Amino acid sequence: MIKYLKKLMLLATVFLMVTSPQLQAHCQVPCGIYDDYARIKLMLEDSNTVYKAAAKIAELSNNHDAQSQNQSVRWVINKEKHAQNIIDTISDYFLTQRVKSTQQNYTSRLIKHHRVIVAAMKAKQNVDIKYANELKASIAAIAPYYPEEHKH
Repeated sequence: MIKYLKKLMLLATVFLMVTSPQLQAHCQVPCGIYDDYARIKLMLEDSNTVYKAAAKIAELSNNHDAQSQNQSVRWVINKEKHAQNIIDTISDYFLTQRVKSTQQNYTSRLIKHHRVIVAAMKAKQNVDIKYANELKASIAAIAPYYPEEHKH
């Protein structure tokens, strides 16, 4: 079964690499239109999808029929996609624009944002829901930096 899951993960990864368009970050020009809180909410939604996908993959892993295998592949693809969305948002948006070396708590912010990327990577690599929980917790740890009422 482990061998099957490894092949499934490899297939899903290759599929994502071939079919995913290059993502563009908002916004690397000084447009002044920012909604940091909205991005936090989107990342939390992505983390919930990662959690559900991991749970569904585990649930389907004991089934060997074609439909279960098909659904499992689809969940793997979605888990990968939503974890990657989080990585892209942190690296292309928050780390390039919102975490600034001039901030008094720069090191702490940098460490916490990096933890989100690492947690997303681990959630991609594993199907244990503990990694999905760690991902959600790491996003929650940076949320106080970006309150709802704060706009740029």
